[in-house]
Amino acid sequence: MSEAAARYALAVDIGGTKVEAALVSGSGEVVQASRSRVPTGRAITRGGLEQAAADAASQALAHLAPGDSVVGVGVGSAGPVDLPSSTVAPLNMPDAAGAGFALLEQAASAPVTLALDGTCIALAEHRFGAARGARNALALVVSTGVGGGLIVDGRPARGKSGNAGHVGQLRIEPRGDGDIDAGTVEQIASGPHIVRWAQAKGWRGETGEDLARDAAAGLLLAVAAVERSAFAVGTAIANVSTLLDLDVAVIAGGFSGVSPDYIPLVAAAVREQAMLPYARTVEVRASGLDGAGPLIGAAVLAFDAAG
Repeated sequence: MSEAAARYALAVDIGGTKVEAALVSGSGEVVQASRSRVPTGRAITRGGLEQAAADAASQALAHLAPGDSVVGVGVGSAGPVDLPSSTVAPLNMPDAAGAGFALLEQAASAPVTLALDGTCIALAEHRFGAARGARNALALVVSTGVGGGLIVDGRPARGKSGNAGHVGQLRIEPRGDGDIDAGTVEQIASGPHIVRWAQAKGWRGETGEDLARDAAAGLLLAVAAVERSAFAVGTAIANVSTLLDLDVAVIAGGFSGVSPDYIPLVAAAVREQAMLPYARTVEVRASGLDGAGPLIGAAVLAFDAAG
């Protein structure tokens, strides 16, 4: 007897360094063999990003077994996104602004549903991960940038443009005469920015991996850099918790693993920075999805759209 045909979502995650695609089941299981990556980078053009998404999708779809089907395509993208036009303009890829998904839809022969990558992570954590059962939750990604997504009263908060929850662009220090992003959570806490901050103070390393190694060895400047990032993220959580009375804040992303005490440092910053007692009760947790949150959340988008 042959196995029953499977139904999948084609999940696509658009980030600053790559487009990743995979087949994902309705129970949130990623078909690991189908995971495919196509590089992007700061210099990529709009057409280049559109083609990269289509190429990654085609590679993932090649792993469909005979009889299997795709219910739809879910796309989570670095922001900002524009839901009314179904286009994206990632800050880390300025020449890709206005990229759309006609090529991707053609490659998959299925409709595309778009959301901010932070929204996808919030959906994934709420459905399958560390925010299950939460009424109000915030999900953050601390990596090349800092992204975020919100669950409010048990539902994803998207906003009219699709960018609700973009906590990386909250300004927590004065801008002064600096760049437009000066003082934002992303400018302070993301991996590349905190590496540059440490280098400006005299640290001789080059990467986040170097920073993790030196922090583990107790090098004071590396430890201070990790603490600076965690304090900025904790301040953002305290602010959002004050507004929304959060149950849970979930932290994902590669840089959140820079030190074993990163999550506790964030939680301590929340308690220090929150003015009111209810805002301090938010539970800060590490992601429960082993880095697959963006893909799983994009799949949730597609399954929910398919009904």
